Amino acid sequence: MAAALGLFLAARLLGFAALAAAARATGRGPLGLLGLSWDSLWYLGIAAHGYVPTPHLRPGVYSDLAFFPLYPALVRAVYAVTPLGGGAAGLLVSWTAAAVAACGIYAVGARLHGRAVAVALVLLWGLLPHSVVLSMAYTEPVLTAFAAWSLYAVLTGRWLWAGALAALAGLSRPNGLAVAAAVLATAAYEMWRCLRERRRVSHRLWTGALLAPAGWAAYVLWVGQRTGDLLGGYFQVQRLWGSRFDLGAGALTFVRHLLLQGDRLVFPMAMVIVAAAVVLFALLIADRAPLPLLVHSGVLMLIVLGGSGYFESKPRFLLPAFPLLLPLARALVRTARARPRHATVVVGALAGLSFGYGAYLVVLAHMPL
Repeated sequence: MAAALGLFLAARLLGFAALAAAARATGRGPLGLLGLSWDSLWYLGIAAHGYVPTPHLRPGVYSDLAFFPLYPALVRAVYAVTPLGGGAAGLLVSWTAAAVAACGIYAVGARLHGRAVAVALVLLWGLLPHSVVLSMAYTEPVLTAFAAWSLYAVLTGRWLWAGALAALAGLSRPNGLAVAAAVLATAAYEMWRCLRERRRVSHRLWTGALLAPAGWAAYVLWVGQRTGDLLGGYFQVQRLWGSRFDLGAGALTFVRHLLLQGDRLVFPMAMVIVAAAVVLFALLIADRAPLPLLVHSGVLMLIVLGGSGYFESKPRFLLPAFPLLLPLARALVRTARARPRHATVVVGALAGLSFGYGAYLVVLAHMPL
């Protein structure tokens, strides 16, 4: 785990160095860009002032209720115990969560395929084209940390831990529901096996399954109660942000626009990354990955493919779907053992793409991540 964490930190530090060079070339500070960009400002506002009352939801009004509460709560806790403020507190939370997530990803990989694959899995996650988000004051590192350790708990039969961590993942982001789905699906399968084999179902299994969706459901219902529409209020907030689940109709319309008219680099790159994720999910299925990893990644894929709005953010939404990288990690380890130089070239190329594209996204793209 120390080797995996060291490689991950080295990758992110080199990525930060590339971003810092690009930022200085444009006369801006790298820490400000990482800590005070786009959604970060909304989260920091909630951390400092709480949710702003929005008595009337209407088109053109963006409500901070679209943002789940765990990350702002963690930032507020940092405010309380350190002299840090603003973006610095957000970055501390995100960087710490990214390291915890890397350790959890290593634990899952080592459990399934051994230490070498686990190290490669963490390295690949840290070198994704959009992994710069892991260095920003965003919520993906927090969600991935809870997701990775919840999935590890499921794989090792620790159901109470799995349910509790899934509940916290559900308080992190809307797509944190994928973690709860993985826990529930695996728990249902285990209950079916127990019934078939006439074994007693452990209370830990029941409790973990009930805990898993509690965080996500609690926040959605709280927003519904606050907006006067218990079941539909949160989804109305999201629709006013331009985000909705329409079975992919909006995404297909946008892909058609890209193919016929072209656009800035971010949009075609997002389309390529999502397409690659679909292929990797097929490979994960072909490898007969464990059920919780398939459900977790599958639900995240469904949300990305079926959701409309903010097409450029779809790669970011896939960051918690680290199991998709397992086939690549296994292939990289096989290549490293047979042809070490080839593996070095591959890793170097991925690093160049990650660092260059990450700097472009944050410094030059001027659009929401």
